[in-house]
Amino acid sequence: MSKPKFAILDDYQGIAPAHFAHLADRVEIAHFPETLDPRDPAQQAVLVKRLLPFDVILAMRERTPFNAETLAALPNLKLILTTGTRNLALDVKCAAERGVPVAGTASRPSGSAGVPSTVQHTWALILALARHVARDDAALKRGEESWQGSLGMSLAGKTLGLVGLGKLGSAVGRIAIEAFGMDVVAWSANLTAERADEQAAALGLPRGSFRVVRDKLEFFGRADVVSVHNVLSDRSRGMVGREELAAMRRGALLINTSRGPLIDEAALLETLNAGRIAGAALDVFDAEPLPTDSPWRTTPWGRDGRSEVVLTPHMGYGDEQIHRWYDEVAANLERWLDGVELRTLLNSTT
Repeated sequence: MSKPKFAILDDYQGIAPAHFAHLADRVEIAHFPETLDPRDPAQQAVLVKRLLPFDVILAMRERTPFNAETLAALPNLKLILTTGTRNLALDVKCAAERGVPVAGTASRPSGSAGVPSTVQHTWALILALARHVARDDAALKRGEESWQGSLGMSLAGKTLGLVGLGKLGSAVGRIAIEAFGMDVVAWSANLTAERADEQAAALGLPRGSFRVVRDKLEFFGRADVVSVHNVLSDRSRGMVGREELAAMRRGALLINTSRGPLIDEAALLETLNAGRIAGAALDVFDAEPLPTDSPWRTTPWGRDGRSEVVLTPHMGYGDEQIHRWYDEVAANLERWLDGVELRTLLNSTT
């Protein structure tokens, strides 16, 4: 009997195969680190052809999407493995209807007992942009004659605006208050003062630490730094658009470590090219990985009147935790091979 075929997708760092090496005598392992985007018909065709022979697929959370059309084109598929306790890029209901279980991982993100990885990365981006770290580092290494460029922004006494006040947003807000003495305002579609006080209390902060601004445009106009922390859905897609960007202060900064499509990309590019805000720091994008010819990668940001831009390649949760997730996935694959019940099942096929 031939061995089941197992495909590892989206492993940008090339670290996954070692976690499955002990199963090589039981499964035929293939590694496809380069992500394909099924929104492009040509790439969709390549993706389906690539994955057609496989019984099991490992899809890193919210990298390669698997919609109903893709799943229907993979009749040999028997199991989808992923990282995390949810993956919005997978149509888990459709998979269940096709008898394909989807299993994730239960271990919490690195730093979740203290400061989550994404919160740390958010502050790395805020500080890098406010203090011109990336720009000054590049200038020094290029050997430019000018020793200093413009002055950095002091965060003390400034206002941080949080789009979304869940666990990540409120943790970012706590650091703003306790470490930098910033004021914190928050907005989301259904956020109330009562809910904001609950989030503050959960972090040991007094009531009123997070002030809710109900008018969306007023919120964007009050903040010196806007940080986006919202779940992507059909309702939230493009929630930061031209109106919101136009309402921001000229010296304001915009940070996104959540999901790229929450911000209207065309509107943001237009705003930054015109220098209408001081800068943006982005860890997430509409298309990932970013194409080499993307304007985000090719535009001379910070020059000729353009805003300053700091970019990172979706590293908000990209730390040593990924190794633990791959270990969990490998354990689940072994359970499937042994005919044992899967852990962290994200759908039900019964």
